[in-house]
Amino acid sequence: MSVRSTLRAFPTLLRVGVSEAVAYRAEMFIWVLSTTMPFIMMALWTAVARTAPVGRYGGDDFVRYFLAAFVVRQMTGAWAAWQINYEVRQGTLAMRLLRPISPLWSYAAENLGSFPMRLFVVVPVAAFSVYKLGWGSVPQTAWGWVFFFLSLFGGWLITFLANVAIGTMSLFMESSTKLMDVWIALFFVCSGYLYPVELFPPAFRAALDWLPFRYQIGLPVELMTNAHDFRTALVLLGRQWLWVALMLAMSLGLWKQGLKRFSAFGG
Repeated sequence: MSVRSTLRAFPTLLRVGVSEAVAYRAEMFIWVLSTTMPFIMMALWTAVARTAPVGRYGGDDFVRYFLAAFVVRQMTGAWAAWQINYEVRQGTLAMRLLRPISPLWSYAAENLGSFPMRLFVVVPVAAFSVYKLGWGSVPQTAWGWVFFFLSLFGGWLITFLANVAIGTMSLFMESSTKLMDVWIALFFVCSGYLYPVELFPPAFRAALDWLPFRYQIGLPVELMTNAHDFRTALVLLGRQWLWVALMLAMSLGLWKQGLKRFSAFGG
């Protein structure tokens, strides 16, 4: 199918994805409950900052940061790695390959289709942050909003493409779930999900600037909470989209090579 035909079919795939998210809303609710770690970290860090600020973070700053981290986590989540791994092992990937559109578009639509359901959780949390802590909880300039949404989309793309790359590895090694476990462990440590990246020692923080994890969560959170000036935000955004391009090239390359081996695993 041509790119033009694929783009014309994508809205229909999105509607199917929304319908599936509504049908499986109980599972979606359980997934949301499993991503409440920022609330736990918020309680811990505000307790630490009660006597003295940690870096530039006082108690309110930690509350603002972790509420933003919860919002960004909801909007950048993806689960394609587990889908691909399951369908490769069960052989049901063949059903997707029979369709006149790449399975990767279907996976993307199913993941994006859950966004309206997630907004029911995200919007109240963001509104509470503004009500409790003021307008510093959201971007305060026009360019800030543009950069924030770009970073949010870039963060989702990195997460989704990493899922595709790791899920595709199941075509080479039967199961890639352990690889995904390693990726998630690194994500927890390096992304800013459990603590702000700037609290790391300078040498380690400089290394994180060149890894993809920070751009999944940390950068959108920093832009949502007005942590950077225009120039710094532009530089970090450029690095994020460089990672998007690299992850796209890697995931597509692995996908094409992996499909050549699919007959060895199909059930």
